[in-house]
Amino acid sequence: MAAGGWCGHRALRALRAASGSHWGRPAVPEPRAVGGSSRRLCAEAERGVSYEELKELKKSSVVHIDVRERWEVDRDGKIPASINIPLKELVEALQMDPTDFRELYNQKMPAKSDHVVFSCFAGSRSKQALNFATSLGFSRVQHFPGGFEEWAKREHPEKK
Repeated sequence: MAAGGWCGHRALRALRAASGSHWGRPAVPEPRAVGGSSRRLCAEAERGVSYEELKELKKSSVVHIDVRERWEVDRDGKIPASINIPLKELVEALQMDPTDFRELYNQKMPAKSDHVVFSCFAGSRSKQALNFATSLGFSRVQHFPGGFEEWAKREHPEKK
């Protein structure tokens, strides 16, 4: 997200100042995450990537992990060059021995400093995956909120 975006709250402050007294309406409240601060809400929003951003990232060395169940991938297909690690296996997978990881998932295990993007069907499980990875010390993690559902509307999925 560009600097000075909605997370900077500049536009919101201007709107609140204008709407409070000029139009007789109550001031616009600060955005809040449920059970958290607006700062946390902004940080989480910046970790999501759009379809276009994911397409660009896939041209580089990003590690893309699809956390859908195996049967979902078998039935629907997958986003090309993604690694399928079901959400229920993710925490263990991200902590296993790199040799075991390669043997199980046929890919090099991502390092905690690697750029990792998680996806699922529609964004809920990928956000959980992002939180799990962050708690394990991964520092460059994002998720694709549109998930496979959005990708499949724009691209042909890769079938097994």
